[in-house]
Amino acid sequence: MTSTIAPRVRTLVLLLLAATGLLLAGAGPVSAHAALTGSDPRQGAVVDKAPQQVSLTFSEKVALADDSLRVLDPKGKRVDRGDPAGTGGTTYSVKLHSGLPDGTYTVTYQVVSEDSHPVAGAYTFSIGAPSKTSVSVDDQTAGGGVVGVLYGFGRYVSYAGFIVLVGGAAFVLGCWRGGTAVRSMQRLVVSGWLALTAATLGLLLVRGSYTGSGKVGDIFDLDLLGQVLQTKTGAALVSRLLLLAAAALFIAVLFGAYDKRDDEEKQDLTFGLAIGGSVVAAGLAASWAMSEHASTGLQAGLAMPVDVLHLLAVAGWLGGLTALLVALYRAPVETPVDGAAVRRFSRLAFGSVLTLVVTGLYQSWRQLGSWSAFTGTRYGQLLLVKIGLVVLLVGIAWISRRWTARLAESGAAVSAEAAEEGESEADADADVEKERVTSGAVTSAATTESGAADTGAGSERAAQLARQRAAVDTARRKRERDADPNRFGLRRSVLAEAGVAVVLLAVTTMLTSTEPGRTEEQAAAASSSATAEANAAGALTLDMSFDTGGEDGKGVVRIDLDPARSGANEMHVYVLRPNGRAFDIPEVKVAFTLEAQDIGPLPVVPDHISTGHWSASGVQIPMAGDWKIAVTVRTSDIDQATVSKNAQIG
Repeated sequence: MTSTIAPRVRTLVLLLLAATGLLLAGAGPVSAHAALTGSDPRQGAVVDKAPQQVSLTFSEKVALADDSLRVLDPKGKRVDRGDPAGTGGTTYSVKLHSGLPDGTYTVTYQVVSEDSHPVAGAYTFSIGAPSKTSVSVDDQTAGGGVVGVLYGFGRYVSYAGFIVLVGGAAFVLGCWRGGTAVRSMQRLVVSGWLALTAATLGLLLVRGSYTGSGKVGDIFDLDLLGQVLQTKTGAALVSRLLLLAAAALFIAVLFGAYDKRDDEEKQDLTFGLAIGGSVVAAGLAASWAMSEHASTGLQAGLAMPVDVLHLLAVAGWLGGLTALLVALYRAPVETPVDGAAVRRFSRLAFGSVLTLVVTGLYQSWRQLGSWSAFTGTRYGQLLLVKIGLVVLLVGIAWISRRWTARLAESGAAVSAEAAEEGESEADADADVEKERVTSGAVTSAATTESGAADTGAGSERAAQLARQRAAVDTARRKRERDADPNRFGLRRSVLAEAGVAVVLLAVTTMLTSTEPGRTEEQAAAASSSATAEANAAGALTLDMSFDTGGEDGKGVVRIDLDPARSGANEMHVYVLRPNGRAFDIPEVKVAFTLEAQDIGPLPVVPDHISTGHWSASGVQIPMAGDWKIAVTVRTSDIDQATVSKNAQIG
């Protein structure tokens, strides 16, 4: 039975790891958690004279470095002076050199949001009239590239290590204390500690490059490391390392001194380990809660302890599940995990699930803020996937509980049979002992002389036979244990739970790196408000989604028309990816049609200005009315689409 199970387990584990890798690889660069909600000059604006400074407004406070805000002229030369600074609230500005000539200028920004995630982007404005620019903004992303992948992998490993460390220790101490002497359980918990420690050290090294240049060579820059240590995230990572030192002492006692104590001493030691372990586990969970999503935004004082409970519940459930899986497959025959331990874990898992439901509901309300954010934001969509996985996991856990009950019933029956067999064997042993004593007196004299000569060889042969009998007996008991259909069913259901849990952890890691739905909707509302203000001042802005059906064929095309009146107008066209980043396509064409007066279509072919930006001057609108504005976008030689909207002009 074991020989057929092991290959299946290895195959399933490899498939699960591959699926997890695909999920993490598809996560892409980290989404911004502080969104740009306004700027002065605004994106695409054409101002009459050069401004004295450029100001950016974000949805929350951000951390600035010396090069966080940069302004580049059409040739790519920097025209900002001095360090950027806050001007109150969430607005930050950088001063410009005086006497700037006409042309298109590029503003780039790279900051760190309050919940520790990097935010980067760029936009353009023009002085006098638009011009061509040599500045490319394609790479204005944060948290991408090799460094972003390394940081994302480190986050995943740190979560996994925390879950295995805390959940495995809780399973051994609270459900199966016999596991303190089992080597496989010791290796599991120690592996969790090593993974979390190594990942934390790695995150400390990568953090500076991750939030800054994004260069692999900067990972070992000690100056960047010193700057990281002065940030909130750096302090959280250092605190985590200190708590891991205490966790190492906990592990040493649990798997060392604990098993050598008598029952009375074990009770006192269990109480001390439970208290100390709970404090360390809560502290480790707090190192995430105090530096990420929970530490910013709405009700942060309540959100942080709720996040700590949520992380502990995840560890208790998924980490304990991992420990149970290892116990079912790797525990020695002499000390198999029994039904009582499985039942205790079942109660622990049930309490963890209830805690997850309550804390998860609060976190969802806090991070989303509206029902529409479930389907309208990436955070909400990932949360729906996570909820589906949790429901699936609970369903499989219900099956495991049924197998647990059957295992307990069969275990009780086996114990009763063993007791009866023990009584029979005791009676038989007593009869054999009497016969041995009787015959021993008769044969003792005859064997005295020959026994002295064969003592050495006989004792060696007896020891060899004893080892063989023990090996055969162990193999027999292992076959009997593995042949138990209830234990086999529990193994399969727990293995399925663990597989879903691996994918669930990957989705959860992606969630922590995704902009909360509430923030995304607030940023969209602020952008709409800014657009409405611009329209009230005489300008017109239209956003139209397109999908050409080809590779990289989805995006948004934005039309800015100023002053949106009859006569000559200034038109700007921006092509953006679904995540808001500008990108180039082979061709953009615009046509204006006034169907009520049978005028048009009036074609306009704008000039390419910079990445994702086209412009046309002197666009003639012959009369006021409800004009249909059609935009044709071509993303390849054969893939193109035309989208349109009606707007009042004049």
